[in-house]
Amino acid sequence: MLRSAMLATASAWVLLPQASLAQSPAQMIGAQNIPSVTVAAPEARRRAISVQRRAPRSSQQTANRNRPQPPRNVGFVETPLGPVHGYVAGRSSSGTKTNTPIMETPQAVSVIGAEQIRDQKANKLDEVLRYTAGVRAGTFGADTRNDWWLIRGFKSDDVGLFLDGMQLFYTSYASWKLQTPNMERVEVLRGPSAVLYGGSSPSGIVNVISKMPPAEPVRFIETGVNNFGNAYVGFDVGGPVATSHENGKLFYRVVGQVQNGPTQVNFTPDNNYFIAPSVTWKPDADTRFTVLASASRQETRGINFLPYEGTVINARFGKIPTSFFAGDPSVDKFTREQEMLGYQFERNLIDDLTFRQNARFAHVDVTYRGYVGNNWADINTASLGRYNWYAKNTANQANLDNQLEYRFNTGAVRHTMLFGVDLKGYQIDDYQAFNFGTVPSINVFNPAYGFDIPLTGAPFRNFQITQKQAGTYLQDQMKLGNFTLVLSGRNDWVETTQAARDTGATLASRDDSRFSGRAGLIYNFDNGIAPYVSYATSYNPIIGLNAQNQLFLPETGQQTEIGVKVAPRGFDGYFTASVFDLKRQHVATTDPVFTTLQNQTGEVTSRGIELEAVANATRELKLIGSFTAYRLFNSRDLDPALVGKTPTNTPELLVSGWADYTFKDGPLAGFGFGGGLRYIGSSWADTANTLEVPAVVLGDLALHYEWQNWRTALNVVNLTDKIYVASCAAASSCFYGDRRRVTASVSYKW
Repeated sequence: MLRSAMLATASAWVLLPQASLAQSPAQMIGAQNIPSVTVAAPEARRRAISVQRRAPRSSQQTANRNRPQPPRNVGFVETPLGPVHGYVAGRSSSGTKTNTPIMETPQAVSVIGAEQIRDQKANKLDEVLRYTAGVRAGTFGADTRNDWWLIRGFKSDDVGLFLDGMQLFYTSYASWKLQTPNMERVEVLRGPSAVLYGGSSPSGIVNVISKMPPAEPVRFIETGVNNFGNAYVGFDVGGPVATSHENGKLFYRVVGQVQNGPTQVNFTPDNNYFIAPSVTWKPDADTRFTVLASASRQETRGINFLPYEGTVINARFGKIPTSFFAGDPSVDKFTREQEMLGYQFERNLIDDLTFRQNARFAHVDVTYRGYVGNNWADINTASLGRYNWYAKNTANQANLDNQLEYRFNTGAVRHTMLFGVDLKGYQIDDYQAFNFGTVPSINVFNPAYGFDIPLTGAPFRNFQITQKQAGTYLQDQMKLGNFTLVLSGRNDWVETTQAARDTGATLASRDDSRFSGRAGLIYNFDNGIAPYVSYATSYNPIIGLNAQNQLFLPETGQQTEIGVKVAPRGFDGYFTASVFDLKRQHVATTDPVFTTLQNQTGEVTSRGIELEAVANATRELKLIGSFTAYRLFNSRDLDPALVGKTPTNTPELLVSGWADYTFKDGPLAGFGFGGGLRYIGSSWADTANTLEVPAVVLGDLALHYEWQNWRTALNVVNLTDKIYVASCAAASSCFYGDRRRVTASVSYKW
């Protein structure tokens, strides 16, 4: 009865708004950066009262010694939903859904703050992740449609994307696009996270925290342009609204940007338009209610699917130009309209009991039309084969997460208990069609355009897929002296249905239920060293169809992780090292023949080591460094020849480092410069591991100057203009990486 009631509620939550949104998405107020998430920390006033009542002075002093507090942070109070001090975050909510120090979280966590995003001038979410341990960002190179990344060797952008602690998964082409100007922080939680979030990638999640209405006024405007002619204008304004005392305190924020212009590939624009308003109402010190909305539109074209010979290695004529467009500008298009609307509610019921409810409804409408490269038609004449392609995907997703946090003591043990019930509803209209042999081949050096050839025949996908998921979870964070033990458990109930779009007839359905668990232990030595160990399982009921148009089987995963975190006393920074053994079952992999389709292999294992260092080393110098090495291989497969082989487009060695220095005094005060190096290891272009994609070293540069309220900057990605292939999904599907991109910007705040 409980399962049926919860799933029915999830169904209603996603389906009620569907009709109006499916017909008129532009009327929705929402959009991408909408929050509804996990964890809000108790008010400072309530927390202080609670701590004084629960802990004697001596134990409080001991706790303070165990939590390094660099003196440079005096005056800055960090919350998991707020700004990061320089490059160094001390707290995060992604690993526990509570306000927890990173040094007390027995799992690998990385946090990228808005200041780092600004310094590196990241234009996309995957660019934000380029210097993060364990993450291969920009898997498909210069593609402007989506954000792509791997965590610990596994594709995670489809089921591992979260906004304010609530999932934004996608299947087929109904993907989501989040905007970097509206990101306060980006948190990467590595390892299985299903115990708190339900269905998600067993390798980890990327949780974007939206910018929230500020208590102090924000007035900011920026404009810029890059060497390809792509220009933008953005703004960020907000602050308190004058209200009478009886109405409480009201705060607002509006973030927006208009971006328009070409990219390194001919006829491929990158046009983005978004706006994200939000309002917070605080009627008293124990209550907070925030409404967040966003709306966005993207206009671009699909990337090129190019062959291995002619990109990675020379063909007889050399290599295909990186500016070559394989489609047809009169036919090709990729558009995304996206809206989101949600809220975050928190109420401190008593000093030690807090209730939170977060909700969001999201809608996305994607149209993808074009001619797609399909290996050489005649390599001797440099003629590339193509096929005709069309996809129309419309999806709705609704999330509701209820949390009850209770803080209490049992003897010498301090508990932070979290109980939650969350509901998810998802529905996608998936229409896809293609024709082989109807589109003429194209010469890569002398392309001819203007062929508008209609698609014929029935679509190969014409389905409506609905999934309803209900989950309950319980977590206890137990502190005894310097030990912190985290125990978590969750059970999910899922119903998935595939129906024909034209008749509504049910074609396939499945019910699933699974328990996920996690146990982690960390010990904080007084000198700032904190070793930890954890074990977690995951469960992910994938939404989508395989190459045979059958419902995907749910993924499962298990991971053991051992690591150490170091935050030296008096030093504003930390170092982490972790080793892990991660297994992922029923992995969705790209079909080597039809690269738009996927199948599920048996099992893939990832074993590796990650090192990361983040520091505000001095007032002037900020540093980031990361090292990732793992062995990724098929540990089980229906094809015995593939056992022991590494999946395609997956490098096994990543090294990066970034530094930024800003003069604070003297005649150069306000001037700063930064730069970084990124090493991306070699990968494979075929499942047999015979076609290697070489490793590459890339450099980035930043120059900036601040004077009074003005800031000017010059950012360069791929400083040496290295021509390289980012990855190959197959021998016929290789993707060039970003060429040198120089962005000049100027901003003003008041």
